[in-house]
Amino acid sequence: MRVCRHAGFPSRPLASLAPVLAAALLTASLTPRLAAAAEGRFLPRTTTVGGRDYRWQVFAPAAVLSGEERNPPVILFLHGAGERGSDGERQLEIGLPAVLRERPDFPALVVMPQAPRNAWWGSPEIEELAVAALDAAVAEFGGDPDRTYLTGLSLGGYGTWAFAYRNPGRFAALVPVCGGVAAARSRLPVPDWHPAAVRPDDPWTETAEALADIPAWIFHGALDRRVPVEESRRMVAALEAAGGAPRYTEYPDVAHRAWVPAYREEGLYEWLLAQRRTHR
Repeated sequence: MRVCRHAGFPSRPLASLAPVLAAALLTASLTPRLAAAAEGRFLPRTTTVGGRDYRWQVFAPAAVLSGEERNPPVILFLHGAGERGSDGERQLEIGLPAVLRERPDFPALVVMPQAPRNAWWGSPEIEELAVAALDAAVAEFGGDPDRTYLTGLSLGGYGTWAFAYRNPGRFAALVPVCGGVAAARSRLPVPDWHPAAVRPDDPWTETAEALADIPAWIFHGALDRRVPVEESRRMVAALEAAGGAPRYTEYPDVAHRAWVPAYREEGLYEWLLAQRRTHR
C-alpha cells in the first residue's frame, strides 16, 4: 500500500485521506457562497409599463434572498437629474446606492427606479414608472406596507415631496435631500395636482398641510446654489406651523452635494427604520 507523507499531516493511507480531502474541497467551494449569502445584492429588473419595457434596480438584503425575512422594510429611492436615462444603471452612482455598496449588510429592500432623460419625478407618467417598480419589488420580495419609506436627492428631493403629497397614505417617513417644492425656482413644469400649481403663492404650506403627520428628516447644504437652501428651511417652518415635528440637518460648509454626508448621517437609518405608518 502506498503511503503519502506531507508536512503537518501524520502518515496515513491515501484511502483514509479521501474524507478529509473531500471535506476540505466542500468547505472551499461553500465559503464564497456563504459569504455571498451574508450580503445583499443589487438586482436589475425590467417591468413593462404602457407597453414599453422599463429598467430599474432593487437591492435585496441577505435575509430576503435567503427567505429568512418575508416582510422587510422598503425604501423607494429617487435619484437626481444627472442620473436620468434608460440604461437602468446610472441611478446607482451616488446617494443611497453608494451607501449600499459600503454596507452590503443593509437591512432594507431598496427600490431604485430611473427617470428618463428630460423628465422629472413629479410628472404623472414618471410617477407611474416609479410606482410600478415599487409594486413589482414588493410582489417579488415582500415588503411591510407600514414600513415603506421615501427618499431622494436634488431632483429626487423634489420628487420626494411631490410623491408624498400625491400619495400621503403610503409612506411611513420621508428623507428629502437638497430638494424643494417651488417648481418656478427649479424651472420644472408641474401637473395640475402639484402644490406649486394648487397654491402657487405658498406651495410649502400646501405641501406641509398634507404631510405634517408623516415623520421627515430633511437635509440641505447651506451653500447650495443649485437648489436654494431656503426651500428646505421654508418646508421645515411650514411643517412646524402645520403641527409637524420634522428633523432638519443643514451642513454649513456644503454646497449642492449634501447627499454625501446626508446618506451617511449617524443614526439616520436607525431612525428611519423605526418609523411605522400610522396615517392612512
